[in-house]
Amino acid sequence: MGGNGTSVPPNVVYITLRSKRSKPTNIRGSVKPKLRKKHAFPLPYGQRFPVGVTGQEEALSQQQGRTSYSMGLMREAVVPETPRHQLKKHWDGEREAVGRGHQRHVGVSGRINVQPKARESNIRIYSERSPSWLSKDDILSMCLLADSRIDSVQEAPSQHGVLLVFERNPSATGAACSQGYCGLIKRPLDMSEVFAFHLDRILGLNKTLPSVSRKSEFIQDGLPCPIILWDSSLAPTNNRTHSSVRLNWGSYQQLLKQKCWQNGKVPKAEWGCTEIHHHEWSKMALFDFLLQVYNRLDRNCCGFKPRKEDSCVQKGLKQKCEDQDSVDLTHIIQRRHDPRHLVFIDNKGFFDRSEDNLDFKILQGIKEFPESAISVLKSQRLREKLLQSLFLDKVYWESQGGRRGIEKLIDVVERRAKILLTYINAHGAKVLPMNE
Repeated sequence: MGGNGTSVPPNVVYITLRSKRSKPTNIRGSVKPKLRKKHAFPLPYGQRFPVGVTGQEEALSQQQGRTSYSMGLMREAVVPETPRHQLKKHWDGEREAVGRGHQRHVGVSGRINVQPKARESNIRIYSERSPSWLSKDDILSMCLLADSRIDSVQEAPSQHGVLLVFERNPSATGAACSQGYCGLIKRPLDMSEVFAFHLDRILGLNKTLPSVSRKSEFIQDGLPCPIILWDSSLAPTNNRTHSSVRLNWGSYQQLLKQKCWQNGKVPKAEWGCTEIHHHEWSKMALFDFLLQVYNRLDRNCCGFKPRKEDSCVQKGLKQKCEDQDSVDLTHIIQRRHDPRHLVFIDNKGFFDRSEDNLDFKILQGIKEFPESAISVLKSQRLREKLLQSLFLDKVYWESQGGRRGIEKLIDVVERRAKILLTYINAHGAKVLPMNE
């Protein structure tokens, strides 16, 4: 905001599409960038200065008030330690305080003088507002995962993997991971986790954990890899199924028929319902079909022809499809304080699966679909929104080959979306609001 109370115009326009391409394979090149260099600055998370700032730059920043510019707001470079659930309150209070005291940094034109020495953030937000489908907490988490210093590395307590513990204010007390300052690092091959996060938010499902791509010294050859926000509120999981609910395919199909908890209906004991609301399965099925995530509802690959590198083939699970009702569902996760709703983890999707080998078993038993997601698929704006959203993650964008590579991934999802809409019409499935 300018010193005279007027809004500063955005200095970058998000990617838009002039017209819908007639052929998905005819990919346009990236727009030629302007000569004027634009800086995006990180949101600090407890560290005094971003990684890579020299001693001279630190002294200069101290002399100039240790300020940084992010999302059109002037913020103090040192953020007091605060638990994760208090970050939003702290952000709002800090915005108000800075709004009262930043006039000395405003030039004659009314624009804020940005310090050019600050390190550029890997989350690119150049205008006043981020895309509407990303919440303020989403942006905070993305900047934390992408830009914060790494304080230590430790083994993940309930999943196979490695946790990055991010640096906090020295006066902070309590476990860092319980306060939201940890990220689960995954393999470079799991980069579709980042795409899944953005697709989830655009569809209005809000079931995945924030995820960004980051280059790390802990990965061989410095390849970028996905970092997923660690959520200590997730319910403990069974070691064999990695689920907080024990459920096999046969019992899952039965509870779909009972529509557990829909319209406030309390299920009877003989129905075999879990605490999970009926609508959650519809959201999961839609999401998994678009990305062809099979490790939740079809971990034995019974609904499609897998490749030799798929985990179900390597583990010999494909041979167990004769008795499908006994196959366990995996990665069915809830939060301890919210057992009615699911959290989507391990969202490894596959973009190289052809349209004649899609896993339709994921949709079996689903008679209703979420209205918010279907409206996005029908709006012809899925491509535009994905481009705008994925552009924020600089490392992911570049690792996929820029706009040309991102467009190819979107081509795949758009074709699957058309197939899904055809499936819904052919089977007479209902489209309902699912915002309970």
